[in-house]
Amino acid sequence: QVQLVESGGGSVQSGGSLRLSCVASGVNSGYLTLGWFRQSPGKEREGVSCISNSGSNIYYADSVKGRFTISRDNSVNTMSLQMNSLRPEDTGIYYCAAVEDWGSSVVQSMCGAGKSDSWGQGTQVTVAS
Repeated sequence: QVQLVESGGGSVQSGGSLRLSCVASGVNSGYLTLGWFRQSPGKEREGVSCISNSGSNIYYADSVKGRFTISRDNSVNTMSLQMNSLRPEDTGIYYCAAVEDWGSSVVQSMCGAGKSDSWGQGTQVTVAS
């Protein structure tokens, strides 16, 4: 079973930056499609960004394109999300997620449809205006 642990959340002013990290254990992350989801107050959980096992296929939600960058390092089973130019509407709980499958279609289905096999406990991101 995959275990996911997030870190790096916090509070920043609008326009600031944060970097989230997620460490996967229980399986070689090279077999996993990974992603970040967020749940903002009063909204359903949404896919923010997902990345294929090789890192060659990436999905970004329209709301974060050009501001967020997802990356992964399979040698240390870690995925990161660099968040720049943060806005108050980026506030929410950010969850790391994993699917034990790979391919470009998996990236799309994971983030687009919110499908995941495993979830982290979440980390709070608060952006003040």
